[in-house]
Amino acid sequence: MKRLLLLACAALSCRIATAAVHSPAAYGAVLDGETNDGAALQRAIDAAHAGGGGVVSIPAGRRLLTGSIEMKSHVTLHLEPGSRIIASTAPADYRIPVLIGALGAEEIAFTGTGTIDGRGIAFMAEELPYTFRPKPWRPKLMRLEGCRRVRMSDLTLRDSPSYTVHLVGCDDVAIRGITILNNLKIPNCDGIGPDRSRNVRISDCHIEAGDDGIVIKATRDNAAYGPSENIVVTNCTIRSSSAALKLGTETTDDIRDVIFSNCVIRGSHRGVAIVLRDAGSIENVLVENLIIETQLLHPAWWGAAEPIYVSAQPRTPNGPMGRVRNLRFRQILARAQGGVFISGSAAARPEDVVLENVTLELAPPADFPRSRIDVRPPEPVEPPGATEPFRAGQARGVAEAPLAGFRLREVRGASLLRCTVRWLGGRPEGGVAIESPEGDSVRLADFREEEVPARRRHSIQP
Repeated sequence: MKRLLLLACAALSCRIATAAVHSPAAYGAVLDGETNDGAALQRAIDAAHAGGGGVVSIPAGRRLLTGSIEMKSHVTLHLEPGSRIIASTAPADYRIPVLIGALGAEEIAFTGTGTIDGRGIAFMAEELPYTFRPKPWRPKLMRLEGCRRVRMSDLTLRDSPSYTVHLVGCDDVAIRGITILNNLKIPNCDGIGPDRSRNVRISDCHIEAGDDGIVIKATRDNAAYGPSENIVVTNCTIRSSSAALKLGTETTDDIRDVIFSNCVIRGSHRGVAIVLRDAGSIENVLVENLIIETQLLHPAWWGAAEPIYVSAQPRTPNGPMGRVRNLRFRQILARAQGGVFISGSAAARPEDVVLENVTLELAPPADFPRSRIDVRPPEPVEPPGATEPFRAGQARGVAEAPLAGFRLREVRGASLLRCTVRWLGGRPEGGVAIESPEGDSVRLADFREEEVPARRRHSIQP
């Protein structure tokens, strides 16, 4: 048996060692970062695919400028150390509005320690104090649709003009150890987005994004692919101008069986967000072992520095709504400028929500010691008494309220077990540890509230 195992391993190693390696230089690429080498790169990918599979390797230290390219089945795109794929800024160089795309491919991989550079700023029209205004046209960095057995590891993806990695209807995806470094002021440059995908594992990644860090969706345009399910995110570090970890808001089909674990979130506008707006349901979600730090940004960005945010509101008046249920949040340490927010509506109430061992250290900004109530999208009618900048058109519907550590509304069965609110530097005027108009539906066990001197503001205490 041992001999057979050794022979099998040797055969596998031989196949890996003898896999065909294609350099774009052999197909006419100049690799100077200024000449458009897209056609040469595509010829290398096509040749590897036609030969039954192989590796297309960008040589170490070289730069390859390209518009859109299409990955094919059984091909690995490998970036050697110091190599870089650079996005062309000319729309004419893109057959589709994506730098790297794939449709229905199987056994594709993206590996190596090189960089894919989307040159996001070049696709922006204007820089505002809190964000960029994009030009009318901008590409995504990567869009993989209907693909199976996808692997991605060790790469750096930077400065995406829009979505960075959009996984549409994919099955069996493993993303490990990649770094995403996007501009925090570019809207819609989400980090990794499984959309109607299943059996997805994302681990050991570092993500900085000017929109959601990792966001799981079920969009209307891709209905043929069914629900998003069986997704695990673990051991990641994330910073986001929106939500670091998110489910929704596009929920036209189910999102279920999701785990977020062992992650550190810093400087984000929201920590974990679960947002139901459509006819699909969100269910069976486990969030555990997280350290979260949130900060309040301009109200043009959705969010109010909530470390945990759950919202169920119909997208349109009387629109169809699914259910949001079976949510577990446990072993979470949060230092936040806003409180935990869990809110449903007459159309859908969050069901069976448990928060266990959640420690919340609250330190609102000195110039705004209150709280925002932000349930966008949709944008409700602006409440009376809203103050600037909440009257701004982009912030319509964002209300003000006293700061609450845990604000729960329209829920059906919530439990707070061994949770703690610490007011760093003292409780602000009107602040409350728990606000719940429907107190009977919220079960408390060993709930604690403390005030902490200002000198200890900068450390989360377990």
